[in-house]
Amino acid sequence: MTIELTDLEYRRLLDLVYVGNWILNSARGRDRIGDYDYMESKIFSYAPKCGMKSLVQTPFGVPKPSKAFQEGGIHEAICDYEDAVFFEILAEELARRDLNLFGEPEDPAPLNNRIEEYMQEFEANGLENLSVDF
Repeated sequence: MTIELTDLEYRRLLDLVYVGNWILNSARGRDRIGDYDYMESKIFSYAPKCGMKSLVQTPFGVPKPSKAFQEGGIHEAICDYEDAVFFEILAEELARRDLNLFGEPEDPAPLNNRIEEYMQEFEANGLENLSVDF
């Protein structure tokens, strides 16, 4: 298979591959999915040939995203994603708790309304007004 990419398309592919591998492997510790690490290395191995040598390093001969790549803004994008997912999950879990829902509701409107109320609260105040009672 041959895929032709412009330099910009290849650069975007690096971002996508890195983010995908981050999501799939970052929380797995030693139980990483090696196939995704391999694909990340393979895709990053072309960076020097594309004039992007600063985006890859090769410790022990294995191409990896360089520190420059990792510090170039990609983690800010990952953090934005993680924040959005965190608040969406939290809003839904709190709404389900409030409505005593443990499965899919027959009418999703009350759940969706309550989720939206929480999302508005989080957008306005973050976690400032959240409390946990033990």
